[in-house]
Amino acid sequence: RTLPRLTVVPDTISMQPTAVQDQTVVVTGLSNREFLELYARPGRIGLSGGITFIDKAICRAERHLDEREHWGSWSHAFLFQGQRPDGHHWVIESDLQIHRKHIQLGVQENRVAKYFDEKLYTNLAVLDFGMAEEQIACLLREGLELVANRARYSLRELFGTLIALNRPELRSRQNLLARESSMYCSALVQHLFRKTGLDLAPGVDLKNTTPEDIARATVPHVTYLLQRQVARSKLTELKTRLRRRVGARIRQIKRRGTKPA
Repeated sequence: RTLPRLTVVPDTISMQPTAVQDQTVVVTGLSNREFLELYARPGRIGLSGGITFIDKAICRAERHLDEREHWGSWSHAFLFQGQRPDGHHWVIESDLQIHRKHIQLGVQENRVAKYFDEKLYTNLAVLDFGMAEEQIACLLREGLELVANRARYSLRELFGTLIALNRPELRSRQNLLARESSMYCSALVQHLFRKTGLDLAPGVDLKNTTPEDIARATVPHVTYLLQRQVARSKLTELKTRLRRRVGARIRQIKRRGTKPA
């Protein structure tokens, strides 16, 4: 197996740059599983983008954060806890999950293995803010407190955030549809980091924070970005096959024409 290719922006000679430097490490040649097992660490933030209707709706709404109105890349944010005795990395996140007849709605703990599905989670990134041990302990302690208190996932607040994205003057104000004891994914991450004294999206109300805001945080950090090769379109593949067939036919005709009578 070939080693993964890492492209660092800006340039650096270190495979594990210090988190006080603001840079992006582009990683190719890895599966979701390999990428997460390599870069998941306690206190780091995970970002994902997917193919569901909600994923697409969030990314489309985030276009208002871009000068050229390009869609956002991220629809979900979560916090890495670290590896447990079961050998798995775990995350704290606020999410909506349905497993057969069991529904999880709110702040919860899950194995990072849920993000190994490359068809469902097409974009992945890991953000390292170089948190100190005390800060990491604070993140996990506050996150587990919300898990224990069963803080809810609020679709209502998510709609309030979408309204604020359309009206930028509302971004700094309290979410119009805010409710007690509830937070969606990126609001949870922002809440936890503010507990450590780090504001990832200054000037934006806690419950108006989007995953794209987290990705664009101006606080110095390292972003590990998994980048896949763009698959060729079916039309391109068809053209390639047709060209090969025509070339093979021409060579066959030429060979026949050169045979002695």
